[in-house]
Amino acid sequence: MRNEFHDKVVWITGASSGIGEALAYAYSAVGARVILSSRRPDELERVRRSCAQPEQVRVLPLDLVEISSFAAKTAEAIALFGQIDLLIHNGGIAQRSLVKDTGMEVHRRVMEVDYFSYVALTQAILPHFIQRKAGHFAVVSSVMGKIGTPMRSAYAAAKHALHGFFDCLRAEVSSFNIKVTILTPGYIRTNIASYALTADGSPAARASTEIEHGLPADKAAKQILRAVSRGDFEAFIGRVGLEKMGLLLNRFAPGILIRMAPKQVPT
Repeated sequence: MRNEFHDKVVWITGASSGIGEALAYAYSAVGARVILSSRRPDELERVRRSCAQPEQVRVLPLDLVEISSFAAKTAEAIALFGQIDLLIHNGGIAQRSLVKDTGMEVHRRVMEVDYFSYVALTQAILPHFIQRKAGHFAVVSSVMGKIGTPMRSAYAAAKHALHGFFDCLRAEVSSFNIKVTILTPGYIRTNIASYALTADGSPAARASTEIEHGLPADKAAKQILRAVSRGDFEAFIGRVGLEKMGLLLNRFAPGILIRMAPKQVPT
């Protein structure tokens, strides 16, 4: 992987923590030039300084709800190193609340960040990829993009939407040598659950037992690098366990999964 990614330009959203931060370290370690984006410039600078080659890392603050800024931000990102080879869509928010309790503003906010921002940023950079006849989108979805369990309706809906959009995009741009890899992480040890939106839009402010025992983010990043390197269309990221079993049941025995789903309440 070192030779493959050496001097390639990788733009990572949601790069100030969790999987995005781990990806920054992983790509810098294999010689890539990296652009870090999120809403928190101070945290991005911390990540930059911690990278293996900080001189080859740039910070580009980006708020995923400010879609009107994406054209200018994309032009700025391209100008930093002269090109973008890989865009990793990773930023987002989670949700933990029952359908009957969840306000529409929560559904809209999750969809805006976890789906519409990905669409808009993809459209902003796509002309650059088409002009170069090269490019790669890596999309951090979730196991919840393939299945449904209690208290994740808005999150699962947004992640399901990503699969539909990026499957269509892959079919449209394959002739331009543009690749799409959809990543479906299971439980990864990050702080995402602490910021998950509850029914009224306030953060959950508590950890998740499943996530606390999930795959460490640095190991998830290594799995992601391998999947992207192979050019996988879709790849599960995580430990082989309940989440992986859910994906297999969804494909081969969906009826069993549907009967199991009501018992899968987050803790």
